[in-house]
Amino acid sequence: MSKENTLVDGIGINNPYIEAWKQEGKKVIGTICCYVPEEILHAAGLLPIRVRATGCTDNSNAEAWMSPFSCSYARSCLEFLMNGTYDYLDGLVATDGCLMAGRIYDNWKYAGKEKMSGKDYFLRMIGAPRLIKDITLPFYIEELTELKKGIEEFTGTVITDEKLQESIALYNETRRLIRELYDLRKSDNPVISGREALNITLAAMSMPKEDYNPMLKDFLAEAGKREPLKESRARLMIIGSALDDPEYLKVIEDKGGLIVADTTCYGSRYLWEPVEMDGDALTSLAKAYLSRPTCPRMCNLHNEIHDFMLQMAKDFRIDGIVYTRMKYCEIWGGENVFFEEKIKEANIPLLTVEREEILTNAGQLAVRAEAFIEMIEGGKM
Repeated sequence: MSKENTLVDGIGINNPYIEAWKQEGKKVIGTICCYVPEEILHAAGLLPIRVRATGCTDNSNAEAWMSPFSCSYARSCLEFLMNGTYDYLDGLVATDGCLMAGRIYDNWKYAGKEKMSGKDYFLRMIGAPRLIKDITLPFYIEELTELKKGIEEFTGTVITDEKLQESIALYNETRRLIRELYDLRKSDNPVISGREALNITLAAMSMPKEDYNPMLKDFLAEAGKREPLKESRARLMIIGSALDDPEYLKVIEDKGGLIVADTTCYGSRYLWEPVEMDGDALTSLAKAYLSRPTCPRMCNLHNEIHDFMLQMAKDFRIDGIVYTRMKYCEIWGGENVFFEEKIKEANIPLLTVEREEILTNAGQLAVRAEAFIEMIEGGKM
């Protein structure tokens, strides 16, 4: 398989890059929520891996710990931690990004005791402020300072400013390349589908950036040789809860809706804006992660969320928005009250779909997607 196909077809949760890393005696740390600054872990010689539940088909183990009336994405992530999928992890770092993200961590502390027994295992929960104010930045910097100290004790490695700056520079290169990937999708006839683009961003979370960056750079250099996608019927954007399943997008794209943009935390919001290289590294990280394209977990930032969403819609010339809300997702369910009116004012067609992590309603999704696309084509929305 070529390097291009490796990225486009997807990097699994268990993959040769992680295996090679572990064979060298190096450690892998799982992260929950994109408000965990991976650069701090990387600067200590660790491999940060974003925990996801792609491909989960059953979460019966996790349901013993989390109610079936809780977010199925969170339950499925916990399931993978419990059933051995993530047995290669040497630790877990989470933020209180949302209530359910915190519950993954809390339940794993107890459900995973047997797996962690006798193993050097790092566990840390950091608080990410929900407001951007003068008082919250110092708090977040202190949280990151404590994380840094904990990682130093765990690894026996001193994280110097120089090491942090090197990690920030590496991750900024990833950010630049991902922006280039998204720029390809602004074309009238993009050379990459939404499913393929999500596979590529998921790969960034599942392998060393030292391997990923050259692979993405090569893909971008060769992208012009790919056959443009000319058969799509509508240019669509995905917004909403965490979406880590490319097959979900494939169902929509098989009906003629080309996903050209998104505002999800496994997509564009993972690594979008660069971190400043000037000044104190931890302060720069804290500022960048707090002011990143925002999530509804943040309080009183509805306008910023909507502005980012509508700017993406304009830049990528979308014909319609597909809002996918994970069942029982409180923050996106609440945000819906605010952004629906904004989207209506912008005269953008909107399809609202409730989903579960395990793709059991593909048929229903296909029918609704096709009807939505037909209405866009007919100008009835």
